[in-house]
Amino acid sequence: MKKSTVLLSVLLGCSLLLSSACGEEAKEGEYSVYAPDGAPALALCKGIAEADADEWNFSYRVVDASTIQTYVTGEEQKADFCILPLNLASKLLGTGEVYQMLGTVTNGNMYFLTKAGESLSLENLSSLVGKTVGVVQLPNVPGLTLRAVLDTNDVPYSMLGNDVQARPDAVNLKAVSPTDVTPAGGCDYYLCPEPAASTKVEKTNGALKFAGDLQELYGEGGYPQAVLVAKTSIIEEAESAVEQLISYVEGAETFLAQTDGAEISSLLDGVRTEGLSPSFTAENLTSAVIANSSVHFTAATEAKGAVNAFLTALITVNSDSATAVSEVFFYGG
Repeated sequence: MKKSTVLLSVLLGCSLLLSSACGEEAKEGEYSVYAPDGAPALALCKGIAEADADEWNFSYRVVDASTIQTYVTGEEQKADFCILPLNLASKLLGTGEVYQMLGTVTNGNMYFLTKAGESLSLENLSSLVGKTVGVVQLPNVPGLTLRAVLDTNDVPYSMLGNDVQARPDAVNLKAVSPTDVTPAGGCDYYLCPEPAASTKVEKTNGALKFAGDLQELYGEGGYPQAVLVAKTSIIEEAESAVEQLISYVEGAETFLAQTDGAEISSLLDGVRTEGLSPSFTAENLTSAVIANSSVHFTAATEAKGAVNAFLTALITVNSDSATAVSEVFFYGG
C-alpha cells in the first residue's frame, strides 16, 4: 500500500473520530437552533423538514424544557437561536445585549377540563368562586396567567396549600400534576396543557370534557407564551440567515396545518435529545392538538406592545416571575 494511501486512511479515521466526539456541539458553519420539547418545538418543524434544501446550515435540537435556560447562559452560550418562555427570556436576556427577540412563536396551550361544570367565558368567570381549580404548573406562566385574568376581572382567588382550606368566597387554585387530572381528582375544574388535555378527554371516555381555554380568557390571540431569540453577534454577521430562520418559523403554522401528525412527530424525533420522553407522539399529535398548541409567529416589532403588557401582568402577580425588557431586546425595533 502506498504511503499516501495510508496517510489518507489515517486522516479519514481521525476525522470520523473527531466528528463522533462532537456530540451536540455545532460544526463550523452551522447555526444551532434550540427549543424545549412541547408546543414551542412545533415552530421548528418547517425548518427541519426543509433542512436538506437550505442554503444555511441550521442544526436543530429539541431538549428537555427544564434545561432550556442553560443554552443561552454561561460563558459560551451554545444556542445561536433559541425558543424559550417569554418570562424566562425577559429575566435572562431582557437587556438585548447578548440576544434579541425575533418574535413570538406560541400563544398559549392551556385548556380547562371539567367533569360536570359549565364552559367558562369572561361573562361567567365569577361562577368559579367557591370552586377548586387544579392547575398544572400553577407557580409558572400558566398559573400566573390565570391569576392575572382573575385579577383583571375582579374575581377573588385563594392559593390552596397543605394548611389552607378552600374558601367559599374565592376561586381556590390548587397545584396539580398531569397525573392528578382525573374525574376522581377532587377538583371542579382543571387547567391542563395540550396534548395532555386532549388525551385526558379521550382516555376518560368523556368523563372529563373541555370547558374553555385560558387563551380566550386572556384576550383575542392568546398571550405571548414563547419567543424566538438570536445572538446579537449572529444578527450582525449573518442577518440573511436570521431572516431565513424567521421565514421558516413564520411558515410553521401553515406547514403544521397541512402535515400529518405522524410526519411531524418523526421530524421532532430526529432532533430530540436521546432518551428524552416526547411530549408529542404520532398517537397524540392530532389536528386538534396541533391547532390547540397555538403556533403563530408575530414579529418583534408587531409583538412589542403585547409582550410588554404580558410581562407587566406577570410582574403584578409575582414580581419575581419576569422582568421589564429594554427597547434593544426587540429585533428591528
